[in-house]
Amino acid sequence: MKKAFILFLLIAVVSATYSSTNTIPVSKNPSIKATEVYVPIGKNGQLISLMDLSEISVKDFEKLSGKKMKLTEKMNFKMKQRQLKKNINYDGSFSKKRVEKYFNKAALGGAFSLSGLALGLFLSLIGVLIAYLITKGDKKGRVTWAWIGAAIGFIIWGAVLI
Repeated sequence: MKKAFILFLLIAVVSATYSSTNTIPVSKNPSIKATEVYVPIGKNGQLISLMDLSEISVKDFEKLSGKKMKLTEKMNFKMKQRQLKKNINYDGSFSKKRVEKYFNKAALGGAFSLSGLALGLFLSLIGVLIAYLITKGDKKGRVTWAWIGAAIGFIIWGAVLI
């Protein structure tokens, strides 16, 4: 009788703990919504969400920014607007890779690369060639910074020789 009671108690405890666990996976990093990301527009710095920016007309954007756009600027705006729409999912969120790539991109063609700068600075054009041949990591940033390092190296050598 004691064995049956202990067995019943163990089954009750195990089933209670199993049923009380959370079976719905919870994301540690919730996705970023396009309606929650704001960018400044115009001279006054008025804020507009990326979702609104992807849907705004050219005339409304001109009113918001306070600047009349030329035909080429309008075409460029529409192309960038389509590109932004493609990066927004149907539920209004971004995929994580796209958001990281967009928000972490530096102005010089990729993130700062100390290895690329050192290759270009110390090895000049051979360093740039090596940067092209290395395939791991951020290749675009490394190649860009290798070219910048090579240019700095040429300037330094030109100053030393003159």
